Amino acid sequence: MPDLSRVQRPIEELPIAAVIPIPGSPDWVGIAPQGVWISNKAANSLARIDLATNRVAATTPVGRAPCSGLAVGFGSVWAPSCGAARLERVDLRTDAVVASIPTTVADSEGGIAAGEGAVWMFADRQGALLRVDPTTNAVSGRIATAPGSYAPAVGAGSVWATCTDGDLVSRIDPRADRVIAEIPVGPTPRFLACGEGAVWILNQGDGTVSRIDPASNQVTATIAVGTPGVGGDVAVGSGFGWTTAIDVPLTQIDPRTNTVVAQYVGRGGDALRVGHGSVWMCSFFLQEVWRVPLPLP
Repeated sequence: MPDLSRVQRPIEELPIAAVIPIPGSPDWVGIAPQGVWISNKAANSLARIDLATNRVAATTPVGRAPCSGLAVGFGSVWAPSCGAARLERVDLRTDAVVASIPTTVADSEGGIAAGEGAVWMFADRQGALLRVDPTTNAVSGRIATAPGSYAPAVGAGSVWATCTDGDLVSRIDPRADRVIAEIPVGPTPRFLACGEGAVWILNQGDGTVSRIDPASNQVTATIAVGTPGVGGDVAVGSGFGWTTAIDVPLTQIDPRTNTVVAQYVGRGGDALRVGHGSVWMCSFFLQEVWRVPLPLP
């Protein structure tokens, strides 16, 4: 394990501006122009947090056991449902489900992405990446990737996908619908994010973050964040990379130096996104969302 004691701080020093209770098992976070969305597996719903009041302004029933991430795009929030075997589309203006697209979901701890003209998610453990057309609300393509791939992200004109079972990242050309590169990364890669000129991969096997340069399709840095194990999340925003894990709620990475510059330790953590001048963190076991204003002190 890396020695991060120099940059570690107790969770009591994290400047939390708002604690928003969401009873059930709130998990995935989606940032939209109108608010912040949280999926709630136990309640079979999505919650929208109002930015002005830091309260839940709407609750939208969706298919049983929403899972495998949230994506915001094309005027909607997209939520896979493991229990109902479908993808729900919720209109950002009305908070209503406007389409339900039948599909299997590869893994409850996966992901979904929106961009490059489509919504992207994995349908099975054999690596079938679905292209969902937002104009027809139907699956319009199926791309073969490495088996054991579960989480996609969009950035640098491509779709990127972690292969958890194969310790690699696939780069997919969304115009040709095919894999154009496979990049070895750390052990058990799961969640990923694009930004600050790179693709950032959270490796659950050893608690590191792999940084991929889209220009070369090479790992240019491996950053020890000290959080091996299941769960967790990674995001990019406000000039930094961020990770979360249970009982290590927030780790801040400086992309200029590829080093951890702050890490908050204590009860909390597991999912996060950055937007509206804040880090938004969700803890299913605490049944609450935290809003942390940026920059950190």
